Amino acid sequence: MSTTGLKRTLNLTQLTLYGLGTTVGAGIYALIGEIAASAGYLAPWSFLLAASLALLTAISFATLSGRHPRAAGMALFIQLGFGSRHIALAAGSLAILAGMVSSAALLNGFVGYAQEFVQIERGLLISAACLALGLIACWGIAESVWVASVVTLIEVSGLLWITVLCLQGTTLETALHQTPEFVPTQGADWGLIITGSVLAFYAYIGFEDMIEIAEEVKNPAKVMPAGILLTLLISTGIYMTLVTAALLATSPEYLATSTAPLTDLFRAVSSLDPAIFNVIGLFAIINGALIQIIMATRIIYGLAARGQFPAALATIAPRTQTPITATVLVTGAVLVLALVGQLAELAELTAIIILLLFAGVNFSLWRLEKRQAAVVYPLSFRRWVAPSARGAIGLAGGLVCLALVIHASLY
Repeated sequence: MSTTGLKRTLNLTQLTLYGLGTTVGAGIYALIGEIAASAGYLAPWSFLLAASLALLTAISFATLSGRHPRAAGMALFIQLGFGSRHIALAAGSLAILAGMVSSAALLNGFVGYAQEFVQIERGLLISAACLALGLIACWGIAESVWVASVVTLIEVSGLLWITVLCLQGTTLETALHQTPEFVPTQGADWGLIITGSVLAFYAYIGFEDMIEIAEEVKNPAKVMPAGILLTLLISTGIYMTLVTAALLATSPEYLATSTAPLTDLFRAVSSLDPAIFNVIGLFAIINGALIQIIMATRIIYGLAARGQFPAALATIAPRTQTPITATVLVTGAVLVLALVGQLAELAELTAIIILLLFAGVNFSLWRLEKRQAAVVYPLSFRRWVAPSARGAIGLAGGLVCLALVIHASLY
């Protein structure tokens, strides 16, 4: 095993852009239609409620990543909380599987967009894209995050662009006339909001990717918590303004009946060729696949460095200071999974796995606060949240995640 460590090179801006790249990703391109179908004009409230629920998990991740900024962070947090290396290894393995399957599913989605522009056989497109992402991940964390950050800025700019286009076509008189439809007035309305928030919660998943690069962040005790909370705040702002503008410009029925709601929304509010927006969607998808590859390799590296995986998987390339063996392994596995084909069911399973891991991290914080209330950690929310309250936040976050798992399993 190489004695070279990972390179601490990422600042708060880079970490936040990385977080936005994995959070504000391809999901919102499809989710907005489903949420509009569930909550109608009350969809902005669904995003706000989902953000409030996600905040519980964000606080748990921010607290623990500030205390223990290590690769394979989720597995480490769960090991510390439950005192079991076996549970931690299972959690880490599930997180690796979730990352690889998610990346493979995104590569399949990438093919559909790419074939609108180039007529290249599916297998060749997947292979070329996967190998290119593997090379970027091997190149270096600063370079990888730079690429991901540029793509993130493109996709966020696209969402802001379509928001502005929607608002430009909406007069003040129209907005005031529609305002009552956006306000919940009876108990049944809150039922719609809650149903929509279950779907909207998935648009906030991304914390698990951010913590896995903690060993490559400068001053992680301060930067990790700040980056996680900034990502949640910015994501919420983007989602709420976008869905409000979209509902003002069209209607819930229009968004709900579309298979590509944002592309159709762009078509409805702009005279430009919607292929322009398809390119942005393509970037969003490939960016998500890159981040999932990086995340999975850091979990493998972290577990190997702690002796829970073979030591060879912790090998660091001296020049790039990236986990080269783990990256090659993950890239190969993602390529095989992507070429297999039908991964829709596995993608759904990935969401359930991540929610179970979220529950494990939340419950770990709860258990740790009960045992270590007297220990002072940097930026652990001690200044404004008492230990018992932090534990309660972890417990509440864990119960929310389990409730979402039950909902996803039943429906």
